[in-house]
Amino acid sequence: MHPGYLLIPIVFPILAGLFTYLLPLSKEWMRRMYFIAVMFLNAGFMWVLLFFTPSGSLVLLEFTDTLQLSLRLDGMGKIFAGLVSALWPITLLYAFDYMKKEADQRRFWAFFTMAFGITLGIALAANLLTMYLFYEMLTLVTIPLVIHSMTKEALAAGKKYMIYSFGGAAFAFLGLAYVLAAGASDFVPGGFLSAQAADSQAVLFWFFGFVGFGVKAALFPLHGWLPTASVAPTPVTALLHAVAIVKAGAFAVIRLTYYTFGTEGIRGSWAQQAAMTLTLITILYGSVMALRQTHFKRRLAYSTISNLSYVLFGITLLTDTGLIASLLHLVFHSLIKIVAFFAAGAVLQYTGKQKISSLEGIGRYMPVTFAAFTISALSLTGIPPLSGFFSKWYLSLAALDVGGVLEIAGICVLLISAVLTAVYLITICVQAYFPRNYKALICTSENCREAGPLMTVPMLLLSALTIACGLFGPQIADFFIKVVLG
Repeated sequence: MHPGYLLIPIVFPILAGLFTYLLPLSKEWMRRMYFIAVMFLNAGFMWVLLFFTPSGSLVLLEFTDTLQLSLRLDGMGKIFAGLVSALWPITLLYAFDYMKKEADQRRFWAFFTMAFGITLGIALAANLLTMYLFYEMLTLVTIPLVIHSMTKEALAAGKKYMIYSFGGAAFAFLGLAYVLAAGASDFVPGGFLSAQAADSQAVLFWFFGFVGFGVKAALFPLHGWLPTASVAPTPVTALLHAVAIVKAGAFAVIRLTYYTFGTEGIRGSWAQQAAMTLTLITILYGSVMALRQTHFKRRLAYSTISNLSYVLFGITLLTDTGLIASLLHLVFHSLIKIVAFFAAGAVLQYTGKQKISSLEGIGRYMPVTFAAFTISALSLTGIPPLSGFFSKWYLSLAALDVGGVLEIAGICVLLISAVLTAVYLITICVQAYFPRNYKALICTSENCREAGPLMTVPMLLLSALTIACGLFGPQIADFFIKVVLG
């Protein structure tokens, strides 16, 4: 296929989002039909490109021989683009139910649709400059989604998100500037700067890039925007925490490390040790903070902070097994966490409850929702044979393979975090199914009922996928090795 086709899944949803303001979509059924057509057509076309991969690169704008804005679909891009194209349409269906009573729907759907195309732009970027451009565009189109309700709390969250994102972009730009000055190139497995990466200056600028892109991946101490952003509508929160923003940050770190600077010069340096230390601190910090939260979505937000650094920890191992392990957790965590947020959103929408203490006995009123949440909780804890167990096991094996002091400490941190995860998630399930006082349940038939099919079907579908990924974990790992490492 011609590489020009790569532009379609990026431009089509961006234009479709802009046209939302021009088309007469006043009735709900009209909006639904329009966005179903846009999302599913775009996702379907992206999947066609995944199977029939265009050869070569598409140059969008050429400044010099080495400075270009261009698109290309390689193995790493396929995994991220496939993940985005699978989860965005499913979230759309969920959002139809969640957003049906919300105000300013035209604005919501416009930016929700544009964010789809821009996230795919990150996946399809052929070089660091192009990826950085789409990365910053993603910040701009997700700010209106975070502040959607326009409450004082939402506006404060949007401001905080913007400050953190632009601050991180400044650090990432330092890494980009070094790459451009050193002679930019398209992404290459092993890194095109590997010959000079041992230079102390190169290591420093890699670390700047790691921290900069790590802001969107909620790396401690630059994580503060993420829990605050949970005030956004749940479909947005689910995408922020599972696919679009946070995973784009982790994906950017992979591109920076394995496809730009290379691992040889960074391995054993102070920068690797500092970066790995930050990831381990973040894992523990996120787990402990999640345990302290009494708000349902904020507990899940801190859990995301912890699990994102599982991915970053795998990256900082700077080995092929570490890369595959981090990719497995990136994909599996997306499936697991989006179900958890869907469940939290269903509880909020159908019962109005936000505090964990108010979920006493709610499992009998929302059995499907909490069955899905329980699968998510068990998987995130790392209970076999669910997918979360397999990705954490693979991370531990990758760390054991390296065998350094920090790597062994990382295995201990993963185990501690798993125990804390069990405490802060599985206790919610126990509380929901086995209330301490059966005669004084918080819910009654009037104010608690099961979510509608537009919410429960996506939760069940993704829960089944979470189980399947665990059962076929080794085969998926082999597939990733074949696609990414060739």
